[in-house]
Amino acid sequence: MPHRKRNQIRPGDSVRIVQKSDQRSGRLTTGIVQKLLTSSSEHPHGIKVRLEDGRVGRVKEIIKGQTPPEE
Repeated sequence: MPHRKRNQIRPGDSVRIVQKSDQRSGRLTTGIVQKLLTSSSEHPHGIKVRLEDGRVGRVKEIIKGQTPPEE
């Protein structure tokens, strides 16, 4: 389920995103939020973020209490 509300996500959160190039396959990428890129309070496809490693995508899952594994 995409996280559609901006106030649910903060820099430093561990998340799983879908990048634009992976939208068809639905492949998720795990990382830590560096910056929120969606300026509106909500978005139907999920909030767009930049991860600390520079990858950009829309948040599909928030990982609670976990450090993301190295890929």
